[in-house]
Amino acid sequence: MSDPFGPLQGRQQPVEEPGDWVPDPWDHVEAATDGDLVEQRRFRRPNKWIVRSALGVVLTLVVIAGSVGWWYLRQVNPPGEASSPYNFTVLEGDTIDSVAQRLQADGFITSAGVFRWYVDRKGGIDFVPGYYQLRLRDHMGNLMAALNTPPAQTFVNVTFPEGYTLEQIANRLADKVPRLDATTFLQQASSGVVVSDFGPQTAVSGPTALEGLLFPDTYQISGDDSSTRVIERMVGLMERVGRQEGLDKSEEKVGLSPYEVLVVASMIEREAKVPEDRAKIARVIYNRLRRDMLLQIDATLRYGQPDDLSIAELIQIDNPYNTYTRKGLPPTAIANPGRASIRAALNPAPNPPLSDPMCKDLKKSQRCEYVYYVIADKEGGHVFAATLEQHEANVAAARAAGLIG
Repeated sequence: MSDPFGPLQGRQQPVEEPGDWVPDPWDHVEAATDGDLVEQRRFRRPNKWIVRSALGVVLTLVVIAGSVGWWYLRQVNPPGEASSPYNFTVLEGDTIDSVAQRLQADGFITSAGVFRWYVDRKGGIDFVPGYYQLRLRDHMGNLMAALNTPPAQTFVNVTFPEGYTLEQIANRLADKVPRLDATTFLQQASSGVVVSDFGPQTAVSGPTALEGLLFPDTYQISGDDSSTRVIERMVGLMERVGRQEGLDKSEEKVGLSPYEVLVVASMIEREAKVPEDRAKIARVIYNRLRRDMLLQIDATLRYGQPDDLSIAELIQIDNPYNTYTRKGLPPTAIANPGRASIRAALNPAPNPPLSDPMCKDLKKSQRCEYVYYVIADKEGGHVFAATLEQHEANVAAARAAGLIG
């Protein structure tokens, strides 16, 4: 009877004969030949060269990118310090292309293309025609900021000291605001385009037409100011200050026209070195005018003359400003006076009382008045005298102290 559950454990299985073996595909492996090994080696080498080439390409791209980035940064922010400001004009109808080209041509930037690219990515510029102050080799961000600020909103503070002449004012303005050259300023000042309420009764033409009529002060000069506008503002401020001091009532106060008072004030401005001397110098001038004496004001000799000439040499030059040879006031002011000198010219000091030491030796018929003065100390203070003898003694003392030659 057969076992329905198959052979029992331990029962020997029948052994297959060799002829009954069924081969599988993997049972027959052919041996690798030398040629096959060579082919394998040839297949692996290109992989190394590809990797190396790829690395080389990547490094090259990195170097190129770094070089381009470095070059770009040098265009945006050039090395070295930016220069002092130079004038740059934006014209009507200018575009980013035209402005960029002129900026490159004028040396403000080295690449118009980079500037256009930079501006485009920073929001652009709304160009307003006018004058701008730009610096060579400045960061493009600074150039863009300057060009984005309308000229009417840009200012340069310029201070004109008391006692400056028209020529000195013109030179100071040109130094601080180069686009407003001195020649144009003087031409405008002498052209008659700007007139003053306190000008001379007989019109004065030429380079001294507005001498003494421009008020010295600190002014904010905007980017769209012209020489004429600056002159108008300075003349306007002189008119306002003059009225505050009573210049419009000068005839009542000192018997001179407003312009003549400004001429006196200009001499005071150039002569006085300490505040307390101003009103006394004014009194000397008025006393001499009343006595029909020569004014003999050294400052008038120097007006329009070389600085290196001595007083003795200047006295020999005969011109309308030589108050050693010509009586009366000089034909024009010799400087632009400040408020203190205008006030002194309108309010001269009273003559000394009879109790003053300078009056004690005078004869009863002589009036004790301030008529002479000479420098008395290193601070520029003056000593005053009523007689020529007193004055000569004061001059000798000043010479002995090395204060005058």
